[in-house]
Amino acid sequence: MKTYLRILQFARPYADFLPLYLIYTVLGIFFGIANFGMLIPLLNILFDTTGKMLAEAPRALPEFSLSLSFITNTFNYYFRNVIETQGRLSALAWVCTLLIGSVFFSNLFRYLSLRLLAKVRARVIRNLRAALYQRVMQLELSYFTAAQKGDLMSRFTNDVQEVETSVVNSLTAVVREPLSIISFFAVLFFMSVKLTLFTLLLLPISGGLIAGISKRLRNQARQSQSTLGTMLSVIDETLGGVRVIKAFNAEAHITDKFYQQNEAYARTQRGIDNTRDLASPFSEFAGVSVVAALLYFGGSLVLGGQSDLTAANFITYIVLFSQVLVPAKALSSAFSNIQRGLVAGERALAVIDTEPRIQDKPGALTLPGFQQAIEFENVGFSYGGDDARPVLDGINLTVPKGKTVALVGPSGGGKSTLADLVPRFYDVTEGRIRIDGHDLRDCTIHSLREQMGIVTQESILFNDTIFNNIRFNKQDATEQEVIEAAQIANAHDFIMASPEGYQTMIGDRGARLSGGQRQRLSIARAILRNPPILILDEATSALDTESEKLVQEALTRLMANRTSLVIAHRLSTVQHADEIVVLQHGRIVERGTHEELLLRPDGLYARLSRMQNNPALA
Repeated sequence: MKTYLRILQFARPYADFLPLYLIYTVLGIFFGIANFGMLIPLLNILFDTTGKMLAEAPRALPEFSLSLSFITNTFNYYFRNVIETQGRLSALAWVCTLLIGSVFFSNLFRYLSLRLLAKVRARVIRNLRAALYQRVMQLELSYFTAAQKGDLMSRFTNDVQEVETSVVNSLTAVVREPLSIISFFAVLFFMSVKLTLFTLLLLPISGGLIAGISKRLRNQARQSQSTLGTMLSVIDETLGGVRVIKAFNAEAHITDKFYQQNEAYARTQRGIDNTRDLASPFSEFAGVSVVAALLYFGGSLVLGGQSDLTAANFITYIVLFSQVLVPAKALSSAFSNIQRGLVAGERALAVIDTEPRIQDKPGALTLPGFQQAIEFENVGFSYGGDDARPVLDGINLTVPKGKTVALVGPSGGGKSTLADLVPRFYDVTEGRIRIDGHDLRDCTIHSLREQMGIVTQESILFNDTIFNNIRFNKQDATEQEVIEAAQIANAHDFIMASPEGYQTMIGDRGARLSGGQRQRLSIARAILRNPPILILDEATSALDTESEKLVQEALTRLMANRTSLVIAHRLSTVQHADEIVVLQHGRIVERGTHEELLLRPDGLYARLSRMQNNPALA
């Protein structure tokens, strides 16, 4: 119930629809009951039993009151007048006309209420998906390294869709059907207290059994949604690694892995369908059983003369009670169907409820323009978990403004992690990092990252035009500014050779471009932003010699007069750095210029340099 109410909170503000929806619903129910109330005068006319009714009908218009007695007495007053003045055939026509009008208004108000629900449904799903997306954008990088991308996609698509199908679409049942049941029982109590109390003794039995079915369905739905997320992760890995799969002839292995997840999902889905399909026939069987018991009990009272109901009234009572089964059956089916939606809602809300570990502290200041230096003071970092060994330990480093500091060393030494701490992709676990004396954790994340440009080994581009990819982080850039950035990045020539120039679509993640072209677009994007601090993470390591030369020229232009933190495996690309810092096992083991470090023949940097220049000498 808690999850259901939380999902409905996404429909706020309720004042936009709830009062009008309740009015439409109540009027629809009123005219719906009136449809069946017309059976009594119809039966009285057809079976010629109007004598008693005419004798009991009021001869004066009753005083207004909010009661069923006022409604029935007012109808009987006019019905009596029509019979006495115009005859039974005219009375029959009058009742039929009222029946048509009642049916019309019943369906009109039902339609209007459904229109309002369509608005609510669209609002709930829009707001739920927006809240989910906004939370994902706020989460730190470590969340995405632990979560499966396929599972996240499942929550965005299948889970939200399931909420719409199972939860939001059930609003009409959750709101309208209880009101219908209450209204029907109010009329039934008015007609016969004894018979209605008898039915109330039987209904809870079937209700308890249906509740048990719903609980079982929810457990199955939870397993099904989890299995679907795993299967989508396999699909995502397959599409992302199809080149490797084919190269290693691993189609059979990956297909078998998919089949296992697909079969598990199909199995849980069959269980859900079987359980859900059981709810409706069972509720119908239970309802008919109650009606049969009521027919026997009520019929015995009428035949024995122990009931105050006439034959026409008793038939109408049975018809009205049978209509109670319609909303009751709809309500039980809704509760059965809603279980899967509640599980899907819980999965979506679990992401929304995840608090970002890295966020602005209360009263965080806006970082002023970069003026002096970036300082690492006894910095330590670990990713957490049970085996949280330190990734960085005791890092002390100063990067003055306008200088280039290169981070080199063996893989796993902590170079990329150290760079990731500067834009606060992660927060230090020990020590602190300061820019111009300001602790990064005291500054807003936006103002911090506003002063940085990042170029990574993997060029992250988007399925859009070249023009829009370059101005990705500066949407107000003019065409001339974009062209100038591309020229500095050595990208203008290949862009103009593309089919549609700057308006050429580059495909998913830039698939229509070469590695060097993608990297030069990434550099152009960073140039356009014109950041005072630059972070380059293996920006040329995946390129061929010609592309590396073009990209390196672009990087040299980009780093001019900027403070740069450069991560590189190819030592030739950082020989001109103002300082080279050698990291091993998370600690700084050497530091100095290229020439100074080469003068230490036993040092790690010199050994790495010899390995790259002549592997035989290593």
